[in-house]
Amino acid sequence: MTVPRTHDPILVTGATGKQGGVTARRLLALGRPVRALVRDTTAPAATALADAGAHLVHGDLDDPASLAAALDGAAGIFAIPPVTFERDVEVARGRALIDAAAAAGVGQIVFSTVASSSPKAQSAEGKALIERYLHDRIEFATVLRPVRFMTNYLGAGVRGVDGIAHGVHRHLFPPHEPMQVIALEDIADFAALAFADPARFAGRTLELAGDEPTPVEAAAAITAATGIPVRYEQLGDDEAAALGPMFIETLKRWRAGGRWHADIETLRVIHPGLRTFEDWLAESGAAALRAQLAE
Repeated sequence: MTVPRTHDPILVTGATGKQGGVTARRLLALGRPVRALVRDTTAPAATALADAGAHLVHGDLDDPASLAAALDGAAGIFAIPPVTFERDVEVARGRALIDAAAAAGVGQIVFSTVASSSPKAQSAEGKALIERYLHDRIEFATVLRPVRFMTNYLGAGVRGVDGIAHGVHRHLFPPHEPMQVIALEDIADFAALAFADPARFAGRTLELAGDEPTPVEAAAAITAATGIPVRYEQLGDDEAAALGPMFIETLKRWRAGGRWHADIETLRVIHPGLRTFEDWLAESGAAALRAQLAE
């Protein structure tokens, strides 16, 4: 297969979500035509993308036949893991997109999954199966595995975990151990680099992080940037158990030595503008946190 042309459209799945939205806008800013795959073209997030210059195309990963028109003439796809906690459904959706791309002659997919906690294996079984299928079927395939998003501090959290409530950030992580984080904008930047040079990034899997403050250091950085006191508090075992199996599995992996392991210095060679946590705070995070915490 020939190298995908770098001026043809990129189809973005999950375009109304965090990664997809940021990536679509980054590609548009670089002058690359973008098609946003959406289930509802009238949703506010979809119309905002259209206003930014994206071409909205209706499609659903549960309806593979709906993907053909969206893929016609596209040079590549930026794909987000299908949202589900059911492994078989997740794998079926991922494979359906890959099969549709192969059938349409789309030669490049940049697939953003999730960071692994071991250099030898992907942590999420469903995503690992999709990744292997992707490399088998698509010649110019690139996998991005981002760690925890810096924007998670802006979230409401899941039952008191993540986000910041009453001046406290609570999570599973040990307070004084490095915790890798990534800015959404940097995921978009790596995707843009891959689409600009498909041959260079073909077959590569990149664990993505931009910084690794300890949770206590991150809380101190937020305090300094916003002027609002924030402290970190680690969840106890009973609290983690009450949150469900996913949290227990994460805690077990962490205690067994599993860690996110992105090589930040090497990533910075590829992308010199890679953001630190303090960069993100200065660029947009502090203002958003200040507004949120003031409420």
